[in-house]
This record gives sequence, structure tokens and C-alpha cells, in this order.
Amino acid sequence: MTQTPAQPSPQPPVARKVPSVRTHHGDAFEDNYEWLRDKESAEVVDLLKAENTYQEAVTAHQETLRESIFQEIKGRTQETDLSVPNRKDGWWYYTRSVEGKEYGIHCRVRGQETADRVADWTPPAVEAGVAIPGEEVLLDGNLEAEGKPFFAVGGAATTIDGTLYSYAVDNAGDERFTLRIKDLRTGELLPDVIENVFYGISFSPDGSRIFYTVVDDSWRPYQVKSHVLGTPVGEDTVIYQEDDVAMWLGFELSADRRHLVLSIGCSEFSETRLLRFDDPDAGLRTVISRDERILYEAEPFLLADAAGAGSGAGAGAGSGSGSGRERILLTHNKDAINSMVSLVDPAELDKPIAEQHWDTVIAHSDQVRVNGAGVTSTHAVVSIRKDTIERVQVLPLAGLGTPEQGAAVEPAFDEELYTAGVAGSDYEAPAIRMGYTSYFTPSRVYDFVLPTPERPAGELLLRKESPVLGGYSPSDYVATREWATAADGTKVPLSVLRHASVRQDSTAAGLVYGYGSYEMSMDPGFGIPRLSLLDRGIVFVIAHIRGGGELGRHWYDDGKKLRKKNTFTDFIAATDWLAGSGWVDPDRIAAMGGSAGGLLMGAVANLAPEKYAAIVAAVPFVDALTTILDPELPLSALEWEEWGNPITDPEVYAYMKSYTPYENVRAVAYPKIAAVTSFNDTRVLYVEPAKWVQRLREVNTGSEPVVLKIEMEGGHGGASGRYVQWRERAWDYAFVADSVGATELLPGAGLK
Repeated sequence: MTQTPAQPSPQPPVARKVPSVRTHHGDAFEDNYEWLRDKESAEVVDLLKAENTYQEAVTAHQETLRESIFQEIKGRTQETDLSVPNRKDGWWYYTRSVEGKEYGIHCRVRGQETADRVADWTPPAVEAGVAIPGEEVLLDGNLEAEGKPFFAVGGAATTIDGTLYSYAVDNAGDERFTLRIKDLRTGELLPDVIENVFYGISFSPDGSRIFYTVVDDSWRPYQVKSHVLGTPVGEDTVIYQEDDVAMWLGFELSADRRHLVLSIGCSEFSETRLLRFDDPDAGLRTVISRDERILYEAEPFLLADAAGAGSGAGAGAGSGSGSGRERILLTHNKDAINSMVSLVDPAELDKPIAEQHWDTVIAHSDQVRVNGAGVTSTHAVVSIRKDTIERVQVLPLAGLGTPEQGAAVEPAFDEELYTAGVAGSDYEAPAIRMGYTSYFTPSRVYDFVLPTPERPAGELLLRKESPVLGGYSPSDYVATREWATAADGTKVPLSVLRHASVRQDSTAAGLVYGYGSYEMSMDPGFGIPRLSLLDRGIVFVIAHIRGGGELGRHWYDDGKKLRKKNTFTDFIAATDWLAGSGWVDPDRIAAMGGSAGGLLMGAVANLAPEKYAAIVAAVPFVDALTTILDPELPLSALEWEEWGNPITDPEVYAYMKSYTPYENVRAVAYPKIAAVTSFNDTRVLYVEPAKWVQRLREVNTGSEPVVLKIEMEGGHGGASGRYVQWRERAWDYAFVADSVGATELLPGAGLK
């Protein structure tokens, strides 16, 4: 009897060492893998392809599980679907998705105009898979994507008269878009084609110009330009150029479309400049100079005078019409760390800031974070965060900023952990569009009819709840708010998600997910892919760690710059909470995070590798110090406000070097690690995880594999196309489930 020889274990690719020394502030760091940065090198490309071959071999046994998870995602998703139509300038705009097709189809249909404004702003009954009379297809992403390796839309705009449609497309994944303009009367494309634009495009109110943003060589948006239709692109006008490499530039039209609003800033201070469309020769006007070091947003609008003119239906609707007093609604952090809302007469802005008078609309509170404010023709709309939850409040413009100001009205929801935000509003609309979701409530779209004397509480109208197929029932799952105790005694909020049948007997598997940077909050939200983990008995913990924004500005400030390590130790505290909760076996815990959350993964892998069975780091910022030390690399200068500037500050350099993942890889037994990245990512370059996995393998004393999965045609969000993205998520989740021994569905769980 002959025995089949054992198959040799797949061997990881080994990059050759090319020593290079990085020296700053008298400190020298030898880096053997910096040469992998050469994206044009055939040797580098071959190494990356070999990495994919290796990870495919190592994870080949997960293929059946991946396919099961993919089919579960697909089976729960209504593939032929549509968005809730959104009204703008007499048309209803919406997107269809069709079973078997990767991309959305953007459509519109004409709205009605009657005496009943609420009825006019009630979305038409558009059915999935059924065209309606008068429906126009603006852009079919499936046709646009044919023969292309990647497809993403970076912005779209329509003229007020509805005749021209502009859209920007990326076919590489590098977030540089080509802008085209379609004449909707003929279906023909105009000869105007603008290359290398960034996110966000808008037509001028008269439709004669289009505004767009351009990035510099470091991928920082630094110019807002104006293109006059029918003229050579080379003659486009630079409306504004921002030369400070640490500042980000963007623009939008004011709600009433009387101004172009330029926003310049970082996470610590900002500047807004306004251009009046009815007087463009007056040039840009600065609201508050960046020299005041105030973080703010500004919304100019006309506030009704005593006779009631200037706001209300019809005022200033795109044409600059309407009368009333010019006012600016400011959301700002002047003497208000959690921000507040004030109303300002533009004449005050000509005075020194200490002499200016601002009327309070929303006062500062240590318990409430004000995220932003805007206006409709009748109401101010304010986004706030209270008790970690994002909420919306509205106030009538009548009496705003005076003792006669009306009380704020907040749409009420009945869940403890949810997210409610403005999903779009039109200046003239009698309602605002809202999005709502929770961990186990699929995304809902509401129209909140704004309060009137006859209906002082307003009215919340459900327009759609995203369908979930496969016998999904929210009652099969449980979400609770728990609290971990950090090393310094700080209480860290956790969202703990599990299948209802999981027992608290210390036998389940667990996954801890975190981000913790840029004041980004990991808000409650429904996700079909996550159900596949919960159905396999994995207890899913979202750690709302410092550096995020869940508990206000203090929470963010306490997890950035020279307090960044709080982010990492908070995550470990969350892991310790889970390990001691009685829900899971401490030996069956995995961790996951992406981008800055990938830096988090690298840091906790170095700090506490023994606490994890596996770590998935997506597009991970694991070589952060090398990146930030080179201001020529994409977006590096913009990172100084988050981490500090290690180029000029030796204390920041030393602090960052003490935690950045690549420099702190050490001789310990690491858990299974998967680094997932994309070759064309412009935010976190592929070279960071490519170097990291080589360094990990070089010093790892354990035997668990370290793999690099690289999408050779994707960007920061991975590949394009919904089916491809579902497969990517299935890959991540199968890696986790396999690593913690949770590959089988719980009894009765899964698709039905």
C-alpha cells in the first residue's frame, strides 16, 4: 500500500532586502523594504502577484465558506430595487438596480405642480423593474462600465431647467474623474470633457458654467475652477487656489443657490469664502479668517423681514429672487468645544471679531455635539449628537436668534441605538428627507414634514424600508450598549451584537471592530453581510474608542496627536471586556479595522498579539510615520492635524515612532493576519501593507500565516461593482470565521 506524500505547505514570497536609512531628529531607522514603493517596477508587480498566489493557497480551504457567505449576502439582497425618488427643480431623481447588473441606473421623471405642496413633494410610486411613463435614463452605469477595469461615479449635477446633466467617472480606482456633460433634450454628449477632476460638481444657477475641484500632486483638493460651456477647457478660470498644504478645499452652492460657498480647512480650524452669483465681479468674501483659528461652517440666506418677505415658499429659489435681511447661519466652536449655532449679520464681519455680535440659535452644551446646520425656506435644520446617537432638530426661521425663537422639534424614534440624519433637502420643500437605520432595522427613508402652526410636531412619513429577503427577522438578533473600562479608568462605549440564540456560557467566538480617528463615529447601521457572522454564533463588538466622535469633541481630542495611544488601549480594553463577558471563549476572538482602523489593527497586533486568534487589516495605514514624514506623498500634510507633524516636532516623531505598526513589529508569536489592499489606492498606498507583511514574516516567532490580498484594479474602497464587493466582504468574513472556528450556521439560522 502506497501512501500519498504530504503536500508541502505554501511558502510566502520573500522580498529581497535593500537597506535604506530614514533619518530624522537624530534618529536613524533602517528600512529594508522601502524599495517596494516603486509601483512601475516589474519586480514589485511580480511580488504582489506572488502575494496573491500565496494567500489564495493559504485560504483555499475557505472557498466553500466564502461562497456560502456570498450567497447569503446575495440571497438577502433584493437585487432589482430602486432608491426613493428625490425631488429637485420639478423632477424626481432616483436610481434603479437590476438583478445581475453590477451598477445603478440613474433615472428621473417629471414632478407635478399643484396647490397642495405636500402632495407635490410626495415621491411617485416607482416600482422595481417597472419603467413608468415619462421615465428618462440619465446614466446607465452598466453601459458606462463595459470594457473598463473599474467604474465609480464621483459626482453628478443637473441644470435648474433640467436640460443638461453632468457626471464624473473614474475608471481606474485612483479617484481622478473625467467629467462629461449630456444634453438631455437630445441624449448627445457635449464636446466639453474635463479630465482629472475630484469629487463634487455643480452648475451655476443659470446653467452657463460648471464648477469643479482639482487635486494637486499630493492628491489634495486645492483648486476650484469654473468652466464656461462651449469654451476650451484650457481657458477655465481658477475661482480659488489654496496653497497651504495642510488645508483641504471644497465647495457647494448655498441652499438658496445665491452663493458659491468655498470651504477651506482642517479638523482644527477653517475658513469660508462666498461668491455672490448676482454680483460675481465683487469677488470672494471671507466670512471668518482662518487666522482666528475657529472651526466653523457658514450658510448664507435671506431671513424674512417683519412683513414676512424673504423666506418662505418661493424666496430666492435659484434665481436670486426674494427679499429680506441677509444673514449667515454659523456652526462654530468659538468658546464652544462641542460647537454651537449662531446667527450673524454680514455687516458684523467687517468688525474685529472681539467686537462682533452673534445671536445664539443653539447654545453650547457639554452633553450635545453640534455637527452642522442648514436652512430651508422656512426652517433651520440642525444635526446633533447626544448620548452617542446622531439626531436631527428643526427650528422655524421666524424669530431665529431672538427671544421669540421657536422651540426645536426632533423627530422621535423608538429604538435606543439608532442613526437618524438628513439625507437631502431642497430649499423649497415642505419636508426634509431623512435616513434612519439601526443595527437590526434595515435602512429606512422618511420624509419629515416640517412643523406648521396646524401641525406643530411635524409629521414623519415612512417612504421606504429596504427589503431584506431570506426570511430575515430583527427579533433573531440582539443589540446592547455595554461599557469597557480603559486603563486610565475612562468608560468606553461598546455596541454588542449577537444572534438571540447565543448563550452566555463562554463558548462563542467574538470579533472586535474599531476605527477611532478623525472624529469619525461608528454609528449604528444595518448591514446584510454582518448577519452571516452573527448567524455563525460570532459576537460582534463595535468599540467606540477615543479618536472617534461618539462622545463629543473631547472624545476625539483625547485620541489624537500626543494622546493617540488611548485609541489602541481603548480597543484592547474592549477586547478584555469581551473576553471576560461570559459570552465568548477568550481564545476565539478576532479583530478587524480598515484604513486608520488598519493602523489600529497593526498597533494592537504589536501591543497584545496574544489576545487575538486573527486580525484583518483593510487598506491599513501601517507605515504611517514614513508616509507623514514625506510631504510629497498623497495627503501627508493633511495628516499633521490628526497625528502631529513629525517633520518639525521631535516629540511628535518620537511618540509616533513608539506606536506606528511597521517600526514596532517585534519578535513575538503573531496571530493569523490578513492585510487587504488595492494597487491603485491613493489614500493608503499599497506599499504600506506590502512592507508590513514582509517585516511581520521576518520576525514572527509563531507559525500562523500572514497574508496580503491585493486587488490589482481597485481603489481605497476596493474593487467596483456590487457583486465584486460582496465577494470581497465574504473573503474578509470567511477569514475571520475560519480563524475563530465559527464556520457552521447556528441551528435555525441563515437563509430561509
